[in-house]
Amino acid sequence: MIIARILPLFVAGFLAACGQQAEMEAPVSLGNFKLGHNIVVADNPQKVPISREADPQDWDDSLTAALQKRLSRYEGDKFYNLGVSVDAYALAPPGIPLVVSPKSALVVTATLWDDAAGKKLNEKGVQFTVFEGLDGETMVGSGLTRTAEEQMERLSFNAAKRIERWLADNPEWFGLPPKAPEPVASTK
Repeated sequence: MIIARILPLFVAGFLAACGQQAEMEAPVSLGNFKLGHNIVVADNPQKVPISREADPQDWDDSLTAALQKRLSRYEGDKFYNLGVSVDAYALAPPGIPLVVSPKSALVVTATLWDDAAGKKLNEKGVQFTVFEGLDGETMVGSGLTRTAEEQMERLSFNAAKRIERWLADNPEWFGLPPKAPEPVASTK
């Protein structure tokens, strides 16, 4: 009986410890990449009906800052301009812990431009959906433990991280050899 009461607390503590992530991992290999213009547009994002309200300018500011912090670390010798639109969001409102605990999410579309050539590197914008992630605070619902601003900051951080990974998945854009194709698993 005591184990049944203590086990959930132990699991929550363990997940909290595992969920802690370094704010900024080491840079990945992006060849000659150097961030030029960092343009975020959040004119009219769609809000999921149960979401908290968020001012579009706050999204613009939060995501611009996260992208600048993450991508200005690269000191290549060629400028690339990034355009990102905020398409949709959900900021978790307070709920009933472990029963109704909505999660926060952000949907963005990214386009990369070669500054010197004046052309897009991806013909069509690439859309990404990111979530806050699971940690000790979000396990019971981030609406209970984080303000809307804190949720936006975490979502912006995760969106910038996802965009960085997208750039790394396209090394040929930055004067690096293309990534080797993933091996196909045998179905024998």
